[in-house]
Amino acid sequence: MKRKLIAAIGVAGMMVSIAACGSDSDKPGDKAGAEVKEITVWLTVDAQNNWPELVKAADDAVVKKHPGLKVKHEYYGWPDKNAKLDAVLATDKAPDVVEMGNTEMLGYTVKGAFAEIDPAKFDQSDAWLDGLKESVTYNGKTYGVPYYAGGRVGNWRKDVAAEAGVKATPKTYAELTAALDKIQKKKGKKFSAWYQPSPDWYAAMSFVYDAGGAIAKKEGDQWKSALSSPESIKGLKEYKNVLDKYMKADKTKDESDRYIVYGQGNAGMIFGAAWEGATSETPENDKTGKLKGNLENFVMPGPSGKNMPVFLGGSDLAIPVKSKAQGVAAEWINAFTGAQGQKGLLAKGNLPNNKTDLATLKNDPKTVVPATAAESSWFVPMAPGWGQVEKAQTLKTMLQEIGTGKKTVEEAAKAADAAIDKVINTK
Repeated sequence: MKRKLIAAIGVAGMMVSIAACGSDSDKPGDKAGAEVKEITVWLTVDAQNNWPELVKAADDAVVKKHPGLKVKHEYYGWPDKNAKLDAVLATDKAPDVVEMGNTEMLGYTVKGAFAEIDPAKFDQSDAWLDGLKESVTYNGKTYGVPYYAGGRVGNWRKDVAAEAGVKATPKTYAELTAALDKIQKKKGKKFSAWYQPSPDWYAAMSFVYDAGGAIAKKEGDQWKSALSSPESIKGLKEYKNVLDKYMKADKTKDESDRYIVYGQGNAGMIFGAAWEGATSETPENDKTGKLKGNLENFVMPGPSGKNMPVFLGGSDLAIPVKSKAQGVAAEWINAFTGAQGQKGLLAKGNLPNNKTDLATLKNDPKTVVPATAAESSWFVPMAPGWGQVEKAQTLKTMLQEIGTGKKTVEEAAKAADAAIDKVINTK
């Protein structure tokens, strides 16, 4: 995370703003809220391009409660949004609502950038998805509202599997590895039965959590890295086994262009975001001319015998402490992310922010795989120094060393633990 948060957000000012958000004079719909003339909402271009009608519906719902209220919108690409936000957080131009990626929340929250909210005031908050709920929770308090989610699934080529005599997608890890063994033998040493970039820590940590391990654990009021625990080592060794047996491409490359590499036709399977397979088979990415209709998503089975816990990405909505309309901002968020808003987001192909709606997707063959996969998830440690861990690329370095054989699993994990422990408790 490349964050240069404005130090001028004074502690006293933050406490006043946070208190105001929960005070009786600033509850949504009361006198103070009714006096608000305008709110500013920052969203990413995803909303602008893909569901503008849902934005308008939220606007209309809030304006109906507050006649004359003006809802101003600004839309940003992800990198642009954060640079702009950093520049205005300490000014009187901060937005009243801002969309944040769920891994972005922590770095801002520990700096006191966002106001505390009462989750009881938001629809289905008791059923928020674990991976999103964790991202808006810090020291037992809530600083944002989950918006929508994106999960990770397995995806393989049915034609390649059939060529190796495999007729069905795997339901267990033993079935998966048996199928991959057949595919690897059939296709030869230059083909990756499973294209799995070594530095992809989202995938690697799924193995760690499946084995009962963790990146770090909280001990009292301090966080301590846990990658050298027996459970984490077990998960990392199985990840190493996958890389050794099935990943025949460059083991120093990250996963940023995985969908492009997959489209080139030299791999039988990937484990990534649910959209990656579909993107690989588009005309501009499918260099084989064979992927359309031949790719199939499946729920990743874990070595533990259960579904692989996946990293649950997604977006949250937060209220900056500098907002002078925190009550109405909360109303707008609830209108946008509440029951009606979730129906609209589901219709657009998104995963919902809550388990109740997620369950309904399991009845639809088109959505059953990502919905089922999202039921078991993990999230990054909500520690004050986690942003520094990501910035230093500690996990990527460890995994690249493991994948290339530069260090043993134990050596790489020990070095990563030491690096993480130096910064994970530092704001």
